[in-house]
Amino acid sequence: MRVIDFIRAQYIENGHVAYGEHISMTNHMLQSAFYAEQSGSSKEVVVAAFLHDIGHLLHGLPEDISDHGIDGFHEDIGERCLKGYLPTLVTDCIRLHVQAKRYMCTLKPAYYDKLTEASRESLAIQGGLMSDQEVAAFEAEPYYKEAMRVRVYDDMGKQAELEHPDLDYYLKLTEECLMMTEMPAPDNTLTV
Repeated sequence: MRVIDFIRAQYIENGHVAYGEHISMTNHMLQSAFYAEQSGSSKEVVVAAFLHDIGHLLHGLPEDISDHGIDGFHEDIGERCLKGYLPTLVTDCIRLHVQAKRYMCTLKPAYYDKLTEASRESLAIQGGLMSDQEVAAFEAEPYYKEAMRVRVYDDMGKQAELEHPDLDYYLKLTEECLMMTEMPAPDNTLTV
């Protein structure tokens, strides 16, 4: 299967899922990418903003998991799924965008005050404020600054109505960033 077809299928099949901010997951990620692009970000950062929550489309958990205090670790799922197909900057931003929220809340209390209620609730589930060791580990990540930018676009992409380019537009940008275009066929053999 072509990687871009796999990504498209996730948006089409699962993108209708509610984001918890009165918009769908697809609309949220399109808005995040739109804001990244409008801010003059690199193509890789725009693609990271477009794909940052793809793990929500992949994990197969109910829409209301955060209502039950469950962390679906969507950032790790998204990164693992796309690693090797997209540049490390993109997959690291996907993996780090939740940590970026924790980091920014730890160092900038005013940032926490700007979060939506849903984002504050997910922050608690995702680990809350960082320890000094977690701050140092985050700052040691090569793309932590880019991940913080993706986080800001993530926070911005929660408008009930916003005109932005469509799914195909951002899929084309994603395709331009792909390092590999084909996904290996699934191994359906069981070995004991």
